[in-house]
Amino acid sequence: MADGSDEDAIARIHSAIADAVAELSAAGARREALAELIPARRSFLIRREPVLRRIGAVWRLGVFLLEPDGALRATGTLIRATPPGRPQNLSRSVEDRRSLRAAARRGGFRDGETVDFDAPRIPLDAALLRDADGPLFLRDGEALVRWSPAAGDAGARPFAGYLSERVDLLAHPPEGA
Repeated sequence: MADGSDEDAIARIHSAIADAVAELSAAGARREALAELIPARRSFLIRREPVLRRIGAVWRLGVFLLEPDGALRATGTLIRATPPGRPQNLSRSVEDRRSLRAAARRGGFRDGETVDFDAPRIPLDAALLRDADGPLFLRDGEALVRWSPAAGDAGARPFAGYLSERVDLLAHPPEGA
């Protein structure tokens, strides 16, 4: 069972997210597309190629994606919608990226549009965050961010400070950026 300090931490997470949404909305900060990958399948003996289907828009804030309704996601896979080109029998990763660009085109994304997918929602629940292995977790009543898988828990940063810094960078980009 969560103690009061964990519940206070969850309240602070919700408050920080609400502030972030308000600031990003007011600043007209750039959003990116959020999509889900629909894998290749057969339908009535017709092969359907994989497609990235638009499901919303997000602000990318480092290891987080923030939806306008305040839902928080872990950053997943990112692709830029560009013409996929032809298969060239290059490395598997190059061909996978080419296939994803083609899936983005089939999904109706415009050239150059940034598409985020495979981005799991982060449940804002104290019991789940205490045991979380994703970017957001709770320790001793404090919300912390694993900003890099290599940094681990020892290098974790306080959530509110991390989010505020990322929001500031997106809402008020440096001159010339």
